[in-house]
Amino acid sequence: MNQRTTGNSPAAMLECMMLIRAYEERLAAMHAAGQAAGTCTSVGQEASAVGVVRALRESDRILTNHRSAGHLLARGAEPGRMLAEVMGRSTGYCKGKSGSLHISAKELGVVLTSTIVGGELSLATGVALSLKMLAQDGIAACFFGDGAACEGIFHESLNLAAVWELPILYVCENNQWQAFVHRNETMRGDHVSAWAERYGMPSRTVDGNDAEAVHAAAVEAVATIRATGKPYLLETYTYRLRGHFEPDDQAYVDPQELAAWRARDPIATLQQRLLARGVLGEADLADMQRRVNEQIERAGAFAAASPFPAPAELTTDVYA
Repeated sequence: MNQRTTGNSPAAMLECMMLIRAYEERLAAMHAAGQAAGTCTSVGQEASAVGVVRALRESDRILTNHRSAGHLLARGAEPGRMLAEVMGRSTGYCKGKSGSLHISAKELGVVLTSTIVGGELSLATGVALSLKMLAQDGIAACFFGDGAACEGIFHESLNLAAVWELPILYVCENNQWQAFVHRNETMRGDHVSAWAERYGMPSRTVDGNDAEAVHAAAVEAVATIRATGKPYLLETYTYRLRGHFEPDDQAYVDPQELAAWRARDPIATLQQRLLARGVLGEADLADMQRRVNEQIERAGAFAAASPFPAPAELTTDVYA
């Protein structure tokens, strides 16, 4: 784990965001070169991942979705083991059996990555109930998108969590797109956070492209959950800058909308803010980028040199 990218300072969050971006861009390039399978990236959503995950404790549990790389890396996952997993190598977090869309990492408290839209919502209540019944010091953080919020499981999960008073931090990363369909075609209004009111659940919407704002909101939400034992819905309003699944030319996206959100890139925004404050200089940013690039190069070399699973592994870790 790179200690430079694990703190809660704005500079540490920035470097972690840069690592997430570099990792996913490398993965997309590898796919284009025929070196890796396609994947769903979270490019443009880095501030949401880092801001929320850095508000959690080691004892907390994470359930995430098909855009999970940011959450895993923000939690401290090793890029080499993640790339190895995507490439089907035995040194990956799941021994090369999960690809990029199903990675779990028990040692990091990442219970699962679900490629089923809303799948993590159906399991978060069980994880939180377990924490409550065992009197364990932890909450369940469940990441999902606006698409999942438009499914019935969203309402079932929130209703049960409210009735049973479960310690869940629901994080809706509202990135405007539900696969190839804009959210304007599937929901009334711009925000999901208001939907929590009918369950008597506190909620908030925050600028998902502002890492500092996300982190502050997440800290407040987590503190509320720990104090009350009850669930909270945090909506990070952000944007998916790459397509749904690599490769994707985004021909269905309004070019003006995409350009407007690119101008609000969360990494560039935080970089300029820290430069303006005098917290970082251009040389510091260059050093950050160099460290990130070196990490990704080492990760790629590690994954490429790792062996594929032995044939005997075909029947291990199978429970049904």
